[in-house]
Amino acid sequence: MDPLQVEIVHFYPRENAKPHNTTKYEVVNEENPTVTIVRRGQPFSGVVRFTRPYDEANDIIQLVFSIGDQPSMDTVGKMFIRRDAVPDIHAWTATLLDVQDGNTVSFKVSAPVTAPVGAWVLRVVTWQRDSGERTVYDFDQDIYILFNPWIPDDQTYMEDKALLQEYVLNDVGKVWVGPVKTTRGKPWLFGQFDAVVLDACMFMLDRAELPFKHRGDPVKVSRAISRIVNSNDDGGVLVGRWDGAYDDGTAPSEWTGSVDILAQFLETQEPVSYGQCWVFAGVVTTVCRALGIPSRVVSNLVSAHDANSTLTVDKYFSETMEELGYDPSNAEPEQTDSIWNYHVWNDVWMSRPDLPAGYGGWQAIDATPQETSRGMYQCGPAPLEAIKQGAIGMNYDVEFMLASVNADLMKWRIDPNLETGFAMVGSNTYHIGRMILTKKPYVFDPNGDEDREDIIDQYKFREGTASERLALMNGVRFSERAKRYYSVASSMKNDINFKLCDVDTVPIGQDFKVIVEIENTSDEGRNIKASLTANSVYYNGVRAGVIKKAEGHMFISAGKKDQIMLSVKSDDYLPKLVEYENMKISAMAIVMETKQSWAEEDDFQIIKPNINIKFNEDLILNQPATAVLSFTNPLDRGLTGCEFRLSSSGIEGRTLKLQASDAAAKEPITVEIPILPKKLGSINFVATFKSAELKDINGAATAEVYEA
Repeated sequence: MDPLQVEIVHFYPRENAKPHNTTKYEVVNEENPTVTIVRRGQPFSGVVRFTRPYDEANDIIQLVFSIGDQPSMDTVGKMFIRRDAVPDIHAWTATLLDVQDGNTVSFKVSAPVTAPVGAWVLRVVTWQRDSGERTVYDFDQDIYILFNPWIPDDQTYMEDKALLQEYVLNDVGKVWVGPVKTTRGKPWLFGQFDAVVLDACMFMLDRAELPFKHRGDPVKVSRAISRIVNSNDDGGVLVGRWDGAYDDGTAPSEWTGSVDILAQFLETQEPVSYGQCWVFAGVVTTVCRALGIPSRVVSNLVSAHDANSTLTVDKYFSETMEELGYDPSNAEPEQTDSIWNYHVWNDVWMSRPDLPAGYGGWQAIDATPQETSRGMYQCGPAPLEAIKQGAIGMNYDVEFMLASVNADLMKWRIDPNLETGFAMVGSNTYHIGRMILTKKPYVFDPNGDEDREDIIDQYKFREGTASERLALMNGVRFSERAKRYYSVASSMKNDINFKLCDVDTVPIGQDFKVIVEIENTSDEGRNIKASLTANSVYYNGVRAGVIKKAEGHMFISAGKKDQIMLSVKSDDYLPKLVEYENMKISAMAIVMETKQSWAEEDDFQIIKPNINIKFNEDLILNQPATAVLSFTNPLDRGLTGCEFRLSSSGIEGRTLKLQASDAAAKEPITVEIPILPKKLGSINFVATFKSAELKDINGAATAEVYEA
C-alpha cells in the first residue's frame, strides 16, 4: 500500500486562540483565518485529512516544524503523531486524539517552553512501517508561536496573571512626558494585535540578525529589540531627531501610536522619520507585547545622561560663574553630561537564569540611541533590582541606568589655584530621578492622571536614606573614574543662602515672574554678582535660545534679606519657544569676598489645552458616524495651517487627517471627522493638532461600538 497522501491540514485558528490568549489578533478574527497564533509550552489542536483511510497499525505520520533557514536542534521539531505520546513541556510532542470517517486524524501538538518565537512552518511526512517510500506535504500557512507568560516554566512567566491583561493584552496606554512639575500623560495606541505587527516583528528580528536559535531567550530578544527599534546601527525602525527640523518626515509629536510606524517600516523596509524617546518606547511596547513579553513604558522625570561613566552629572562654570556648556576635563567634546527633563524607556518582565538568583522580574531596556553598549546602540535588559542595589557588574548596562535615575549632580568652577583646576561649588543628591512613572494597571484616564503610578521605589531607595547612599556608593566602588569625582569635597565658605523659587503653572499666553531669594547669614556685608536667565530648551536639555536675562551686582548688609526678579511676558517667550514648550530658568551667583558660588535651575513646561473628542451618535459596527474634535485657541493671535489627526485601531483607515480652517484668537476650534467603526466593544481614540503657531495638542477618548 502506498503511503498516506495528505489532502488538507487545519489548525482551528479561532478555537486555539482562546486557551492561548491570542483572540485579539486581527488575523485570527478574519472571516477565513489562515494564520494560527499560539503560545509555546501549551498544546494546540489540529486535524489532517488523507486521501485514504488511516491504518493506525501500519501508517506513520510525522510532523516537522521548523523556523529559519539554518536547521538545528533548536529550530526544528520532529515528532510522530501517536496515542501514547508522553507530555513533555521541554520537548515537541504530538498526541493522536481521534480518527473520524477513517480518513481524518485529529491531534494536539505542543512546542517546548523554550522554543524560538516567530513564524514556524510545518511539513507532514508519511510512510508505512515496513516501507522506505515517503510522501511529503508542506503546509502553506504560518503558525506563529509566541512567548507564554501564563505558564510557570516559561522564562517570561508572571505569577500575577491579572497583570498580563495590562502588560501583554492591553493595546492602549499612556506615556508621561514633560518636566516633573507639569508632567502629563500622552495617550499611545500600541496596536500590537494589528494585522501588520507580527510580520513587522519578524522583519525586525531578521534585520537585527538575531539567530533563530536565540529567539526563544527573552533576554537576547529584548536586547535585540532595544537595538533594532532605532536606526543607528542596522537600518532599524526609527530615525531619532531632536532639533525641530522634521519637514522631510513626520514630527515625533504627531505620532499617535505604533502601528503606522511599523506598517511604513514593513512596507518601505527603510527607517521611518522621526522618533524621540517616547516614540521609541511606544514601539518597543508594541513589539514586546505582540511577541508575548510583558512590557510597560517608563518615564524618568529629570533623567541623567552620564556620558563618561562617573555616576555623576557634571556642570562646569567659569571663574565668574558663567556656565561653560561643555566638559573641559574631557578630551572628547561630545562626552558631555546632560540632564533631560524626562526620558522614556521600557521595562520587560522575565527571569534571568544568566545571572545570580534575585535579579529576575522587571528589566529596563532603552531603544533611544544615547550611548553604545558593546559597540552598538542598545541598552539592557538591566535588572531593576541590580539598578536599585548599585550592582553595576550585572548584565546589561546597569551602570548607565543607575546613573540615569540616581546620579549626583555636581557643579564645578574653574579655579587656577587648585591642582585639579576645578573647585566643587556644590552637589545635589536629590535632583536626578525625581519621579519614575508608568501607567497604572486596569485604569485608563484619557485626559487625566488617575492612571498614573510612581514606581520609583522599584528603581532606587528613598532619596537621602542610608540605603540609597549605600547603593550608589556600591556602584562607585567598582568604577575607578567615579571614585575620583566622589572623593572631592567642597571647601567653600557658605554664609549666603540662595533660593530659586519654583515657577507656578503657566498656561500658554500668560506672563510669569522668576524670583531668587537671598539671605546674608554672616556678620559682614557681601557684594554679589548674579544673573537670572529664562531659556527655551528642548526636552533633552539642549538650549534653543535665551528668552530673557537679567544680571548685575548687589550689596546685602549683614543679617539682611533681598531678592532678584525677572519678569517674562508672553510676547517675550512665544516667538522663541521650540517643540513641547519647555523652559529652563538658570540662576547663578558668586560672592565676591568669599568666592562662594551658587547655581540652580528650574524646568517647567508651558501648559496647553487638551482636545475634546465626542461623537454625534452611538457608534454602530460598520455604520458611518461622526467624531467631533474641539478645543479653544489659548493665544491672542490666530492659528494658520491647522491639521487634526484622529487615530483608532477600531476604525476604517486607522489614522484620519483633516486640514482645518484658520482659527481666530481665543476662539473655539471645532471639526467633524467621518469615521466607520470596524470592531465591536470598547475602542480607544487619540487625537493630535498642529498649526504654524501651536503644536503638540493632544486628546483621547474611549467609546463603545454596538451591534447593528
